[in-house]
Amino acid sequence: MDFRSKRVSGIIAQVALLLCSSCGTTGEEVCDSALVSNLPPSSFRSSSQLSSSHAPGFAKLNRRDGAGGWSPLTSDRYQWLEVDLGERTRITAVATQGRYGSSDWLTSYLLMFSDSGHNWKQCRQEDSIGSFPGNSNADSVVQYKLQRPAIARFLRLIPLDWNPSGRIGLRLETYGCPYTSDVVSLDGSSSGLVYRLSPGPRGTSREVVSLKFKTLRNSGTLLHAEGEGGLGLSLELERGKLLLLLRRGTASSEPRRLASLGSLLDDQHWHHLAVERRSTHLNLTVDKHTERIQIPAEFSRWNIQQLSVGTVQRQSQKPVVSKRNFHGCLENLLYNGLNLIESAKNRDLRVTIMGNVTFSCAESVSVAVTFPGPQSFLQLPGARASSSSGGVSVGFQFRTWNKAGLLLTFDLPQEGGVVWLYLSEARLRLQIHKAGRTLLELSAGSALNDGQWHSVELNSRRGRLSISVDNEEGGGAQASHSFPVTVESHLFFGGCPAEDDRLRCRNPFNVFQGCMRLLTLDNRIVDLILVQQKQLGIYSNLQIDMCGIIDRCSPSRCEHGGRCSQSWTVFHCNCSESGYSGATCHSSVYERSCEAYKHNGNTSGRFHIDVDGSGPIRPQLVYCNMTEDNTWMVIQHNNTERTRVRPSPGVDQHMVHFDYSTEEEQLLAAISQSEHCEQELSYHCRKSRLLNTPEGSPFSWWLGGPGPGRVQTYWGGAHPGSQQCVCGLQGDCVDPQHYCNCDADRLEWAEDSGLLTHRESLPVRSLVLGDVRRPESEAAYRVGPLRCHGDKNFWNAASFDKETSYLHFPTFHGELSADVSFLFKTTAASGVFLENLGIKDFIRIELSSSTRVVFSLDVGNGPLEVRVESTVPLNDNRWHRVRAERNVKEASLRLDELPVATREAPADGHLHLQLNSQLFIGGTASRQKGFRGCIRSLQLNGITLDLEERAKITPGVGPGCPGHCSSYGSLCQNQGRCVEGASGFHCDCSLSAYTGVFCHTVFSASFKPDTTVSYTFKEPYELSRNSSARPSSIYSDTTLRGENVSLSFRTDRSPALLLYVSSYYRESLALLVNKLDKLEVRYKLDSSREAEVLRSGVKSLADGQLHTVTVRRLSGSVSVQIDQNPREDFNLTSDGEFNAIKSLVLGRVHGSDDLDSDLSRLASLGFTGCLSVVRFNSISPLKAALLHPHTSPVVISGPLVRSNCGSSASANPYAAENTRHLSDQSGSVGSGQPLVNAMRTDSALIGGVIAVVIFVIVTGLAITGRFLYRRKETYRNQEVKGVQQDDSQDFPFNHQTDSQNASTENTKEYFI
Repeated sequence: MDFRSKRVSGIIAQVALLLCSSCGTTGEEVCDSALVSNLPPSSFRSSSQLSSSHAPGFAKLNRRDGAGGWSPLTSDRYQWLEVDLGERTRITAVATQGRYGSSDWLTSYLLMFSDSGHNWKQCRQEDSIGSFPGNSNADSVVQYKLQRPAIARFLRLIPLDWNPSGRIGLRLETYGCPYTSDVVSLDGSSSGLVYRLSPGPRGTSREVVSLKFKTLRNSGTLLHAEGEGGLGLSLELERGKLLLLLRRGTASSEPRRLASLGSLLDDQHWHHLAVERRSTHLNLTVDKHTERIQIPAEFSRWNIQQLSVGTVQRQSQKPVVSKRNFHGCLENLLYNGLNLIESAKNRDLRVTIMGNVTFSCAESVSVAVTFPGPQSFLQLPGARASSSSGGVSVGFQFRTWNKAGLLLTFDLPQEGGVVWLYLSEARLRLQIHKAGRTLLELSAGSALNDGQWHSVELNSRRGRLSISVDNEEGGGAQASHSFPVTVESHLFFGGCPAEDDRLRCRNPFNVFQGCMRLLTLDNRIVDLILVQQKQLGIYSNLQIDMCGIIDRCSPSRCEHGGRCSQSWTVFHCNCSESGYSGATCHSSVYERSCEAYKHNGNTSGRFHIDVDGSGPIRPQLVYCNMTEDNTWMVIQHNNTERTRVRPSPGVDQHMVHFDYSTEEEQLLAAISQSEHCEQELSYHCRKSRLLNTPEGSPFSWWLGGPGPGRVQTYWGGAHPGSQQCVCGLQGDCVDPQHYCNCDADRLEWAEDSGLLTHRESLPVRSLVLGDVRRPESEAAYRVGPLRCHGDKNFWNAASFDKETSYLHFPTFHGELSADVSFLFKTTAASGVFLENLGIKDFIRIELSSSTRVVFSLDVGNGPLEVRVESTVPLNDNRWHRVRAERNVKEASLRLDELPVATREAPADGHLHLQLNSQLFIGGTASRQKGFRGCIRSLQLNGITLDLEERAKITPGVGPGCPGHCSSYGSLCQNQGRCVEGASGFHCDCSLSAYTGVFCHTVFSASFKPDTTVSYTFKEPYELSRNSSARPSSIYSDTTLRGENVSLSFRTDRSPALLLYVSSYYRESLALLVNKLDKLEVRYKLDSSREAEVLRSGVKSLADGQLHTVTVRRLSGSVSVQIDQNPREDFNLTSDGEFNAIKSLVLGRVHGSDDLDSDLSRLASLGFTGCLSVVRFNSISPLKAALLHPHTSPVVISGPLVRSNCGSSASANPYAAENTRHLSDQSGSVGSGQPLVNAMRTDSALIGGVIAVVIFVIVTGLAITGRFLYRRKETYRNQEVKGVQQDDSQDFPFNHQTDSQNASTENTKEYFI
């Protein structure tokens, strides 16, 4: 990104230097001579003068002649002072001074330039600031150096504000130097210049054409360069924009557009144009905007043979008269330093003059008027519009960006009648209204807010009223009327006077904002200069003799492909489908990594990631696998399946290329940002050697890394440059004399597989396999998807221990757009997160109080603050996220997930944020109001600052910041426990009935009638040693005074036993669905009494839908919750202790001697349906059976199938995503084909025999295994044995029954 920016800056600098040289001066020439002091009084004009001693000729800097300067008759914003410099001059600076010995001076003013004394162009700062700073007293001189020199003959200064205690008073001086140029004028018919180059090769691959042009026509060909075979490039104006076109062959072929640049180039002002051609690209510059354009490969050896100026002149063809020819003036036309206009004047034979060409620039005078709004209007006498036939005839041209606005209105002679001609939805509409009703409506045209000049004519004569737009066929409308349509008194253009009932002007529409010209009343042109001199009509808030339209979308301030639209005063960016948001589409709507998505609480799935945030790299779609401790980003390519190699005839090597689903920049940035990346590389071989040849060079290799990749001669699992496979590294190859299994060159199938983890060698781009041509050779390869985990930027943090400690970085450069994002946590109530200062500008983000974050800045328009108030304290030592953005339209601030706060920037204010100090993080330059706490993942304009590295060498600041569970612990669901890590955290699901990265994945299984899952609680050794011992002495540690039981189920059968818990005292707990499809909870806590039955009132539980049940008991109080129904409370009459619990059974209950008679039959039927997330206190028996059937105290009999039956799409939107496998994009690559079984031989018969033998062996093993399993199950049911603890963090089987309240467990007697 930085390299590209530097390169573009270099291009702009070169072009700017070129343009300066084309203007007749060198960069070293001093251009600051005084231009006004020696002019005669006749060179000065003004709108008015207070007296002869206040005449404009006295307005010279530091002079005391006359009254000491110029002052107009009245002090208002319609006054002006004009200076004629005598010839076009380069103007570099302007100085102002008040009137000598008075209290009269200007405080701000507008500056206008012109070549002819008409069609003025406003000089602006930064393309937006229209006003210049003036004086603070009458004597001091304030000089303003123009950012870009102006070339003009006439200068006009318009006062905006002045000393409120005085009046307008002015003395001025301008500085600059003479300007010389060669000019040619083309008439737009067949005139032009043709430059024919000498045949033969050029001495340089660089060609430059530069010129300046001005025109009133919005279309026409400026340049056409043609080479061999008619291949050429053209620069043409189209609707005021400059197009770069590629032309092939004959003139009839349709040109191809390569680029579009500039706008409003038909404004009759000079515009700079430069084209620099290099071997593979063009640098196209219009005024001060440069674009780099890649040109087709066919132009790499293209030589210009002929250069046509002002027309498309094909070689060996006659001149063509066309509307596409350029009509206007050209200046300083240079080709590789050769002045073609000068050559034409000197009759150089290489330059041919065609048609009517004059070596001067005669300008047509067309006076325009600007309606800036909202109080703008122009009133003209109506008598001028009345035609001799008694009707009305009005015409004018306009241009605007607004869709709506009043163009013209006038009253009818009949009382109360009014005519409105206005824009609505960019269409021209006419409405005649009288006495509250509409008498007539017409509409014409469309898309009239495109900034182009459009002509309008309104005519009424002989009972017919018509309007037309652009004189186009079908572009008008007409209607008959039975009432006279003439002007009663006045015509009003653009709007109405404010609150003036005498003029009887009514405007129910928006005011017009735009430009008008060529106003005609009864086919006679209105002299707007007389209007300006107040000799004709009345006006307010108009800019006469100029069109002040600005294209705010050229160049577009919308970033990342956002679509720009505009009105007269503002522009708008449509960011839809761009992947970015904000007023200028600057900030990415996507996270930067899978790691960030995980910490937002997302689960596995496909996500867009934007590795550089607001930077130029586009978002990419990847798969995020969050099922492991590490969060993996998976990037696919076009063949991730194992693929059989089929050699191509006549080709010794088999080469495969892999195309990835993301672009190059995205891919490399994702690898660079990740903590670890890997890619599987495997080779399956039979008589196909891999690496080592007898002479030492490898048979096969692969290319990996940036671009096309570099040759790599090691294989998966080995070290770069080792020319080994993983078996060679480990010393266990099938042939010790070789470093790869395949290099043993055996008839048996072998494999060399492993992971490539060297970041600089990833991803794998191509694969070259060499030993595949021998008759007995067979091979298959697989290159897996690129997998990366970790985000180095996401956890990059620093801890600030003191208010005086800070980190400093180089100056932040965000002139036009800047975004800052970071996370912080603190216990302090205030502190500055970030500060960067300029001479006047600054940017700062701070915690101003325990609940408020403030983003403040100044770009030259005065300080601006954006605040966000939090409803919770921000000094709670939890991570909080801050995102601030500043662009040319607004400043915005977002805190956590609170609504975004914004402050609009002034429409015509300063744009550039100019900073020059160091960037301070965690403090300020004054070392006051520093921040105490942690800042993490700090990113500025998409670039992450390495806080940890800087913190290692900075006193008072430490790298890293522990303690993430306080912020992210809530992501661990369903009794999952947050465990801190060095970078981040993970969820411990050992005490949860769920699993997954956030303990959110449901464990569910389908049960058949003969399915049993039996979980055995502690089996005391005393039982086998002393059967006469009293049970109470053995089981006293498993006495419960409460339980917390929960499960989900789905069944369509009733009655059904859901769960049964028994004890050595013949006590029990049973959950069942009875015959009425209701839940029953049966507690038998006294073996001498019948079970107490608690019946729920919730109906229809056997409806096949998923239901969740929670039963909680504390002593004699029991509560039952089913789904979202109200909780039901019950009381038991028996003893509140559940003594010596023995086992928990799901499904069919075997050995039902302890069961009551009414449960015995139900228990023998088993359960048919789905059970999920079964939990008894801290025990999750179903999870133990599914995850660890061999190491947990659980016995399974009958079919138990894990499924998603316990997931609900409505309850868990990620259920489908969790179980969906990522489908590889597979297909043939080269001559390889995906295999179902790459290890098959060519003999179908041998394969069939082997398959039968394997089937018999597997069947025998399965039968033997089932027999042994049954024996083992019987043994486990009859024998009392200790169970070893599993080391799995996901499920430690500690056999704790974990009573809610009063468990009397003795932890020292769990295992003997």
